[in-house]
Amino acid sequence: MHKALNYIGLAKKAGAIEVGETNTGAAIRAGKGRILILASDASDNAKRRAENFVHGTQTPLVSVPFSKEEISQVSGADGCSMAAFTDVGLAAVFMAALAENEPSFQQTAELLAQKNQKVQQRKKEALAHEKKMKTGVSVKS
Repeated sequence: MHKALNYIGLAKKAGAIEVGETNTGAAIRAGKGRILILASDASDNAKRRAENFVHGTQTPLVSVPFSKEEISQVSGADGCSMAAFTDVGLAAVFMAALAENEPSFQQTAELLAQKNQKVQQRKKEALAHEKKMKTGVSVKS
């Protein structure tokens, strides 16, 4: 089994992926989708719908080298041709795992790594701010 497929299963257990066309579309429209993945054997209609989901957003659409059967097996959904990662950290490691074997995924992997880094920095700053607010430390300007 490919290393990247394991991240789909992990994301499913963590609740960080929406699987199936309806859930994927809802996540993308709500602005929660970080990357939309499409099975290699997805139908032309599914490809068109996936393109429409990400149209007008900054969500990358990636056709992965896995079949619907492989994605369905690790995600626990039947006949799944698309899925959307809702956690940028898991999306970044998923794409990094794909990029290890296929250089064409490198650009998307780097984009998601940068987004993940920004998210982690914001979390760190928010925690520092919260700590200062609790302790009553004033910030000099």
